[in-house]
Amino acid sequence: MAEKRYGPVRFIPGTGRGKYPYCHSVYVEGAGVLIDPASDREALRRLRDGPGVRAVWLTHWHEDHWMHLDLFDGVSLCMSREDAPPMADIETFLDWYGLTGEFREGREYWRRVMEDRFSFRPRHPDRTLEAGQVLDLGSTEVEILHTPGHTPGHLAFFFREPGVLFLGDYDLSRFGPWYGDVHSSIPGTVESVERLRKVPARTWITGHEEDGVFEEDPGERWDLYLDVIRAREEKLLELLDKGSATMADIVEQRIVYGRPREPQSFFDFNERLIMVKHLEGLESEGRVVREKERYRLS
Repeated sequence: MAEKRYGPVRFIPGTGRGKYPYCHSVYVEGAGVLIDPASDREALRRLRDGPGVRAVWLTHWHEDHWMHLDLFDGVSLCMSREDAPPMADIETFLDWYGLTGEFREGREYWRRVMEDRFSFRPRHPDRTLEAGQVLDLGSTEVEILHTPGHTPGHLAFFFREPGVLFLGDYDLSRFGPWYGDVHSSIPGTVESVERLRKVPARTWITGHEEDGVFEEDPGERWDLYLDVIRAREEKLLELLDKGSATMADIVEQRIVYGRPREPQSFFDFNERLIMVKHLEGLESEGRVVREKERYRLS
C-alpha cells in the first residue's frame, strides 16, 4: 500500500496492510498532528525526524492504535476523556479487556505483551478532545465526532476541507464491528456507524484492512458491516432454538470467527466476549433466559 495525500491530510498505511497489531495512521501537514501511531514504525520515525510531529491524537485506547507511541515521548497526547483511564494504568487496561474472574490466569501474559511488545507505560492526555469541537489546525479545520460503541470514548475525525473522514476502528471490514470489551456496546456501535455514514465526506479512511481508503462513498459496505451484527445474533438464536447451551457450547460454534484459529485460547476468548454482548442484549429484551450456566430461549 502507498501513502496518499488529500490536501494537507496524509494517509500512512500500516504494516501488513493495517491488520492487528498495526493500523493505518493519518498525518496533518502543517499542523504536525499524527493520529493513531501504530502504522509503520520507520515511516513514523521519518515523520518525527522530518516535518515533525507536534501532537499525537488517538481515536481510542486499544494498543493497535498506539503501538509506536514510544517514538513520541514528550509530544502532546490528545484523546477523549472517556477512554483515558486504561491509558493511565495497566491494571485498568487489563480490566477493560475483561481479564478478570475466570480469565484472570491470562492477565500476567497480556501484561507482559503490553509492556514488552507495545511499550505500555502510564500516560495521561495533555488535552482531551470533546464531541462537537471544531479545531482550526491552520491547514484545515477538523470536527471531533464522539462515536461510542467500539469503546466508550472512540473518536472519528472529519477534516472539512478536503472532506476527509477518518473512521478509526469502524473499519467497514467484512469481519464486521468489534464490541467485545467490558465497556463496548452493540446499540452504541450501530448508532455511531449510522451517524458516520451521514457525514458529508468525499474520502473515507479506515483504521484497518486492505481497503484503507474509499475515494467514493462506501455504499453497501455500510450495510454489510452492520449486517454482520444481525447475522451473528441470528446464528446465536438458531443455536438456542435447538435447546439450551452453555457458554462453552456457544463458543464451540465459532459464530464470530467461523472456524477454530490459533492461538485458540486467544480467539476463543474474543469469541466469548462478543457472544456475551449479544446474550446480554437478548436477556434485556426478554428473548433469552440464563439458568445457572445455561442459556435458553424464553
